[in-house]
Amino acid sequence: MLVDALPEPGGQVAALYPEKRIHDVAGHPAVRGRELIDRLVTQVEPFHPRFLLGRTAVSLEAEEGGSWVVRLEDGVPVRARAVVVAAGLGRAVPRTLPCLRPYHGRGVAHHVRRLEDHRDRDVVIVGGGDSAVDWALALIGVARSVTVVHRRAAFRAHEHSVKRMYASGVRVVTEAQVTACHGDGFLEEVRVRAADREFAISAQAVVGALGFITNLGPIAEWGLLMSNRLVLVDGAMRTNLPRVYAIGDICHYEGRVPLISVSFGEAATAANHAAVALRPGARLAPEHSTDIDDTFLS
Repeated sequence: MLVDALPEPGGQVAALYPEKRIHDVAGHPAVRGRELIDRLVTQVEPFHPRFLLGRTAVSLEAEEGGSWVVRLEDGVPVRARAVVVAAGLGRAVPRTLPCLRPYHGRGVAHHVRRLEDHRDRDVVIVGGGDSAVDWALALIGVARSVTVVHRRAAFRAHEHSVKRMYASGVRVVTEAQVTACHGDGFLEEVRVRAADREFAISAQAVVGALGFITNLGPIAEWGLLMSNRLVLVDGAMRTNLPRVYAIGDICHYEGRVPLISVSFGEAATAANHAAVALRPGARLAPEHSTDIDDTFLS
């Protein structure tokens, strides 16, 4: 059973960058976020999971006999013998600029839901991280023009992506800030202030890729051992609570690398250890044909 506060499965990938190309999933040179989530849902369908979407888990309570009750905000209890916490960085609220707020939903957004929504538009992207650069590259050939405005000279994004952006024809304005938005009802242009000048850029869309403020919400009160808002786990992805595991960006152990591909491995590790905890004597690792004696096969 999967509980998610979002109205669709897929977490931050589905909500924040469904059109972004992801490059760290094994076997996929590049896969769009939406396509990856669709494939994962199809992969799990034969096992008939229940999806409780648009529902927030507010408490984790121990029951007699060793089971857990995850209680939802509407009071509904979800009983389980094992719980895996895969809450990412929690609820994310986008950072913004004061001048962008009046046009939110009228040309200003904080991520790109569909590339086609920006067909033949002049798009300004504000930010210097991976999302800003990736969206700029993705919009080439879709938008009429793409401009990236970043307040620093250097970008935080992956070096290879930054080089591609500079070579792509995207207009890059560094050491500058968007100071104002203008338009009659909907966005029409933005004002940009650089070190030595101020100028206007035609824009029917602004993507504010300025990062997010995250909040774990009720999970922080569940009694999980934490450090710097991350749940501490061991090599089996076990938390300090019996048969409660944590995986993905919400968990921490020495040497962890925050990649989607790493989280997939953590999910498999947690699932196999949970299975052994629920069925003592069960094998931790799946059995492979290469482990079987040849005489048995003959």
